[in-house]
Amino acid sequence: MGNIAGDNITAFARLALALTAWTERWIPDAFIFAIVGTLVVVVAGATATPSTLPQVVDAWGRGFWELIPFTLQMSLVIITGHVLATSPPMRRVIRALAALPRSPRAAVALVTFFALATAWLNWGFSLIFSAVLGREVARQMDDVDYRALAAAAVLGAGSIWAQGLSGSAALQMATPGALQPQIRDIVAAGGLVPGGLITFRHTIFLWQSVVSVIVELVVVTGVMWLATPPAGRGRSARALGIALDTGGDAGGSVAADNVSRVSTVPGVHSRPGAWLEHSRVLTWFVAALGFSYLVRYFLQAGDPLSAITINTLNLSFLLVGFVLHGTPFRLMRAVQEATPAVWGVILQFPFYAGIAGIITSTRLNEQLAGAFVRVSTPATFPPLVAIYSAVLGVFVPSGGSKWVIEAPYVMAAAHSLKVHLGWVVASYDLGEALANLVQPFWMLPVLGLFGLGARDVMGYTLVVFFALVPVILILVTLLGMTLSYPL
Repeated sequence: MGNIAGDNITAFARLALALTAWTERWIPDAFIFAIVGTLVVVVAGATATPSTLPQVVDAWGRGFWELIPFTLQMSLVIITGHVLATSPPMRRVIRALAALPRSPRAAVALVTFFALATAWLNWGFSLIFSAVLGREVARQMDDVDYRALAAAAVLGAGSIWAQGLSGSAALQMATPGALQPQIRDIVAAGGLVPGGLITFRHTIFLWQSVVSVIVELVVVTGVMWLATPPAGRGRSARALGIALDTGGDAGGSVAADNVSRVSTVPGVHSRPGAWLEHSRVLTWFVAALGFSYLVRYFLQAGDPLSAITINTLNLSFLLVGFVLHGTPFRLMRAVQEATPAVWGVILQFPFYAGIAGIITSTRLNEQLAGAFVRVSTPATFPPLVAIYSAVLGVFVPSGGSKWVIEAPYVMAAAHSLKVHLGWVVASYDLGEALANLVQPFWMLPVLGLFGLGARDVMGYTLVVFFALVPVILILVTLLGMTLSYPL
């Protein structure tokens, strides 16, 4: 791949910088795409279906608030991931990991590996954990390319996250109430799929999905190893004018360290209210209550894999985060720091729900499904879904809200072509993640921690994108041939 520093910049990096400069100038915020998408669907519903404009307007209004539970659920994915990543035990783990690599390539590969591995557990956790790990590596190794570390930290969101436990589409398909009833009816196909629910057993826990995750882990880590400049050839944090000597961010939040200092101030617990805020007794009570419920829930479920939902995952992560932070006060501060990251979800999801309401109520989904069927075969449908998902993901950078839009016609087409429904979800996930390598929306939390802009890292993410696209298309095609309809 060559060195991307100084005058020896590669063709891939030049292309990435040119594209980034263009997008920064011409591409608006993701919310604008939600509004433009609404306009397009309103026009299509009124002109390409028998529905009148008033009927389209009513469909939009009815659908607008139907994803409120899911909006809160996805917000909690972000918040609970942040809570875990900024806990004191995680700070100690991060410092220990950062001391392991002995070369810039090994350092970037280490951050890449953990970004991908943690993304399978929770993408919100991965973004924060990997960013803090990358900064700590840069603090301990001052000759590593700082931009490569930042790029490595976002690669979990650009590859594995959607195939993991917090993957939006798989969680929506497995969680009752996470999708509109109209979409459930399409998936159910008259009772063929009971309740229109597709559990994790038929999506992320398929052996085919596990194989694709392992392949991505190897490919992405290998690409970043090859793309990282050797010592002295990259641009360190110091060369970029970024200071790394602030003590609080070495694996966690400044606020968490401040909490430690506050707890040692004489008289800080003199008030009963303050004593309760810093009491570990309350933490262990909540943990015992929550984990007891989860154990009983999964024991009663019969099939634990089929019982995993957004709610059980969020509760599990919240409980673990509560235990790791130790006291209610620490937990409250961590949640407070995480909430600014969820504003985009809260604002945009209702608009995408309105779009989905129009698509299903006007039967626009049937026309779109017909278009997919006309240009696809059972073998080519999964890679087509992956490509379409990646392209649309550039304009709608949210796997959950985008699946609400795509599911009605993609799943209808899957029924018509008799393609394994769970693998269609997996193919969507594999393509959806690719968009995050060229769309900087979900890079923003990491870039904020690193003090960089999108143009600083997209040379690396574009290299990974070009390497990963053919791998994904081959995987969804070949592995899809080993599965039969419907599940």
